[in-house]
Amino acid sequence: MSIEARSAGQLDPAAVKRVQEVVDRIRTQVERVIVGKRSVIDRLLVALLAEGHILIEDVPGIGKTKLARSLSISLGGSFHRIQFTPDLLPSDVSGSLVFSQRSGEFEFHPGPVFSNIVLADEINRAGPRTQSALLEAMEERQVSVERETHPLPRPFLVLATQNPVELEGTFPLPEAQLDRFFLSTDIGYPEREDERAMLQRFRGHDPLVELEAAAQPEDVAALIAVVQQVHIGTAVEDYLLDVVRATREHEEIELGASPRAALALARGAQAHAAMSGRTFTIPDDVRTLALPVLSHRIIPAARVELRGRTKLDVMRELVDAVPVPVESTGVEG
Repeated sequence: MSIEARSAGQLDPAAVKRVQEVVDRIRTQVERVIVGKRSVIDRLLVALLAEGHILIEDVPGIGKTKLARSLSISLGGSFHRIQFTPDLLPSDVSGSLVFSQRSGEFEFHPGPVFSNIVLADEINRAGPRTQSALLEAMEERQVSVERETHPLPRPFLVLATQNPVELEGTFPLPEAQLDRFFLSTDIGYPEREDERAMLQRFRGHDPLVELEAAAQPEDVAALIAVVQQVHIGTAVEDYLLDVVRATREHEEIELGASPRAALALARGAQAHAAMSGRTFTIPDDVRTLALPVLSHRIIPAARVELRGRTKLDVMRELVDAVPVPVESTGVEG
């Protein structure tokens, strides 16, 4: 028996089995609309269970909105799409105080951010103040207006999108704000047969209208509490730290991953383990999530681009170079 398995006796395996069952039901519902993108769906589910947020960088028409709507319906939760534009105000996102003639007082009217799933479409097209309003809500999971604090619903997941092609008139997210996204991913074009299946599935009707709730928001909140108890052994913790620290020491990386990134990778590993039906993490949980969790948080050296390489290329080589701990036996000290 592995060290991790023998050290993870505190968490009831039945609770983890429940996480796996609910995730399977949600995934099945989402895949009724989104074809051939299981790895992307699983990344969203990991972020949901780890209470993180996602940055999707991909071209228009790839299915970002349908992915977000499918997930919200499958969760039985609320959904809002915010189209970010240069004239969007912070109050258009978080809400504002409105004078009520009935009560003679100002009352808070919640903005679209008060939803379980928020799609922040083309977030880089809004000004820095509006971007900051959303990112504050993401970090604090609350909105403060005139000294009053309003908690956001739970679960709360932001899917922010950026178009990597049309950059004119945009306000790129600074590194400090990018670091607040749990993971970054693309969706990618579908394979030929997956696209054929999509054409047939959407012919004559929209499968979104047929989706059913596979869970309720309160169920997901309970699953999150289970995920937070998944065991991370010393060997896995050492491996995680080795990967993160390698980003700070690599000669082709100007700015490495932050301590917040290490925390995100740990939470992601716990969620990935629970989704796999385990009460403990293994190195593969860390390895699977290292690229989506860390890549958007680093700044590669200038020579990387000059050589025709990307930061994903650098990260792949870095992760491959970090020794993976061998599963051992005995009792962890």
